Amino acid sequence: MPTTFQEIPRERPVTPLLDRADTPAGLRRLAEADLENLADELRQELLYTVGQTGGHFGAGLGVIELTVALHYVFDTPDDRLVWDVGHQAYPHKILTGRRQRMNTLRQKDGVAAFPRRSESEYDTFGVGHSSTSISAALGMAIAARLRNESRKSIAVIGDGALTAGMAFEALNHAQEVNADMLVILNDNDMSISRNVGGLSNYLAKILSSRTYASMREGSKKVLSRLPGAWEIARRTEEYAKGMLVPGTLFEELGWNYIGPIDGHDLPTLIATLRNMRDLKGPQFLHVVTKKGKGFAPAEVDPIGYHAITKLEPVDKPAAAPKKAGGPKYSAVFGQWLCDMAAADERLVGITPAMKEGSDLVAFSERYPQRYFDVAIAEQHAVTLAAGMACEGSKPVVAIYSTFLQRAYDQLIHDVAVQNLDVLFAIDRAGLVGEDGPTHAGSFDLSYLRCIPGMLVMTPSDENELRRMLSTGHLYDGPAAVRYPRGSGPNATIENTLEPLEIGKGVIRRQGSKVALLVFGVQLAEALKVAEKLDATVVDMRFVKPLDEALVLELAGSHELLVTIEENAIMGGAGAAVSEFLAREALIKPVLHLGLPDVYVEHAKPAQMLAECGLDAAGIEDSVRQRMNLLGL
Repeated sequence: MPTTFQEIPRERPVTPLLDRADTPAGLRRLAEADLENLADELRQELLYTVGQTGGHFGAGLGVIELTVALHYVFDTPDDRLVWDVGHQAYPHKILTGRRQRMNTLRQKDGVAAFPRRSESEYDTFGVGHSSTSISAALGMAIAARLRNESRKSIAVIGDGALTAGMAFEALNHAQEVNADMLVILNDNDMSISRNVGGLSNYLAKILSSRTYASMREGSKKVLSRLPGAWEIARRTEEYAKGMLVPGTLFEELGWNYIGPIDGHDLPTLIATLRNMRDLKGPQFLHVVTKKGKGFAPAEVDPIGYHAITKLEPVDKPAAAPKKAGGPKYSAVFGQWLCDMAAADERLVGITPAMKEGSDLVAFSERYPQRYFDVAIAEQHAVTLAAGMACEGSKPVVAIYSTFLQRAYDQLIHDVAVQNLDVLFAIDRAGLVGEDGPTHAGSFDLSYLRCIPGMLVMTPSDENELRRMLSTGHLYDGPAAVRYPRGSGPNATIENTLEPLEIGKGVIRRQGSKVALLVFGVQLAEALKVAEKLDATVVDMRFVKPLDEALVLELAGSHELLVTIEENAIMGGAGAAVSEFLAREALIKPVLHLGLPDVYVEHAKPAQMLAECGLDAAGIEDSVRQRMNLLGL
């Protein structure tokens, strides 16, 4: 069994087995008797690596043995291994030739936080969002069949990700096409079965063996000749297994269910995977693991240790005090939600498994009957809100920008077409840093403002966020407030639930010639630039409806309009300004600053903003270049 470590090592551990097994080919040359010691070395290496860089933590510790067993039994990369989400993929990266680069994890031009096809042939599918692995692995299995190739397809999915409808769509389709593939359910919350031990491990070995499979197929051939006999036998087998193991649901979906087995018992894992490797048709293996396994603090607090920041050197000089920043935007939202819930009993809060990230903990404790965590099911979250709104509730859907993309049809068809009162509190808008493009909220202004009847707001500070949330709550129809990850500029937050006047921007600085029209948190940077250029700065506040009267006024009194947003330029807030000017037949130079037409790679948020020209220096440089071009 794995060794339990008490602290994160500050020095690289001595790992003689891992030194020989930093590729799957090297791993497969080890004796099976060495693998448990290798797993301990890999766990210690992961502790050291993440201590140096920060990053996702608990999930990787929980799949150490499973990762070793998969690469030992299967011929990766020829056999296709697909990880769901990818939080747990650091051990996989260490074992697939990237060990020496793990010190660059999540840094600019370094190893990505999630599996990426462009990074390694062992990363067979790029992930970041949940519940995609079964569909992807099924596609790979079908493609292999069409090309008469014998490679295997394996999907590893967590019990949380299995709650999404997409996972069940894929499970249903796989049995329909009788795909030769293996799905491994990594049950690290013990949400499906707590009965794991010697008996279940023994049954898994028996049920996955070739002898059992041969007997089953032979019986099928004999009994199929007798009317109804095979169906009776199949049902009898199913009910017998159902009394001992919790896989009836998957058996009903047409999968050969094996488990649950202890996901930290390497000999059992390897024996079971070997047995299942050559079985035909859809195979389902249920393993139970412990998130944070082998690191005592993470075992006790798996949520707190989901991810960690890097360790600072013990002899590092004390850092200079940081300039006081404001509260996190998510905390401002969480406080507003509690305050508005006290004022309006119709308010309900909905989240797709992001209670901590979206700061709904206090609300869930104070108003448990009005709090709904629907698990990883974004589409359901939105349509659930629509159904509640039909009956007079005032739902607030707290969701990350990148995850709302998954429920776009529901947003349009179920909420907006019916003009229902649903408020979307869209967190992590814009660039989010080290998690990279799969988690960036780069497109929400573009995909929201084209929806008829949608109110779309972009706060520039913490107080503006609070006021806009109240505005959206009181709006008659669908509304969205998008705000970034992290802290604000420490604006004074008014203890009020008063809304803003809809569709009205505010001039924050009066200048001449150039007007900077800011949609969101780049306002502080724009004000710095304005001091050097004597530019007018406008907090536009509303993307939809646009303050058209203000835009007309600015177009008449300035030589150049500059729109600034942390969203894709294409179809974004700036595009709304140009479209309005075109409708009015006004010819006016307009410069659009925002996210370029590329996927901005992972780095520190400040590095990403500088790369996109959205820091003060970048904004100033772009504006000066356009002014020179226009002779201003």
